[in-house]
Amino acid sequence: MLTRAPQTKQLNILRARHLSALPWLVHGFSTRVGGFSRAYSKGDLNLGFTKDDSRAAVERNRAAFLRAIGACGEARSRLSTRAKLANTARWPLITVRQIHSDIIHRVDAIPHAPLTGDGLITATPGLLLAIQTADCLPVILVDTKRKAVGVFHAGWRGTVKRIVEKGVGEMFRCFGSRARDLKAAIGPGVQGCCYEVGEEVRTKFESQFAYASKLFREVKDSDPVREKYPLLFLTARAPGHSELPKKIFLDLVEANRQQLLAAGVPNKNIEASPLCTNCHPELLFSYRAEKGKTGRMMGAAGIRH
Repeated sequence: MLTRAPQTKQLNILRARHLSALPWLVHGFSTRVGGFSRAYSKGDLNLGFTKDDSRAAVERNRAAFLRAIGACGEARSRLSTRAKLANTARWPLITVRQIHSDIIHRVDAIPHAPLTGDGLITATPGLLLAIQTADCLPVILVDTKRKAVGVFHAGWRGTVKRIVEKGVGEMFRCFGSRARDLKAAIGPGVQGCCYEVGEEVRTKFESQFAYASKLFREVKDSDPVREKYPLLFLTARAPGHSELPKKIFLDLVEANRQQLLAAGVPNKNIEASPLCTNCHPELLFSYRAEKGKTGRMMGAAGIRH
């Protein structure tokens, strides 16, 4: 289980316990607290260049996030002042323009042009890979034997396209990573309690996954007036037209867990945050809870030199 952030205004990072045991790994999931943005509420750690926030505030937030996550060199006492400053510089932050796809990029150096897709993988030390979320799931994969990492953006569209499952395959293709050596961390996102979707989403999952029925639950909507005066509705409408529509909820975390298991990642190697973005807008950015006007969090991972 991912460690929970304290309810304070100080910047804090959520980390997976089994990944924190790897001394060569830098990783974490941001929350919304402890930053410099004021576009949504005072003191937000918005890490995305959104239309509502200032670029200067986001740059300050990103710098603070990189320091907090440990994505910088470590100064040594015998180095000169200039060398110390260079050695403590922040790592390059590698992001991608996300399009809800299954496109995954291998990154060996700072890209010359902006990347478009929803996954990043590397075995190169000193680069911090990051994806942005505000309800969708951030997923980190780590090869504990070959020291390789991947970060993936998994909303329902990316999940139905098997972005995480393909991420396991890409790490094998590029780095020789074996699924049994991978550890996975699924960060905060909208949980099954709140992720209402339409029938068309369920149909797409059912066309791809034999276990799709286990990912959805139905809840019959309630109407206090109808419950108090049932006869009124029985006589006012023709038979078959008096039923209220059912709400459909998707368990996106379980959907991605099943993909990881199908790809060969051991169940004991998969950790998931219990925090729902829609339930905790005071702690986490949520596109749904805030009706589209919200900031972005990051899930990030990198390899120490």
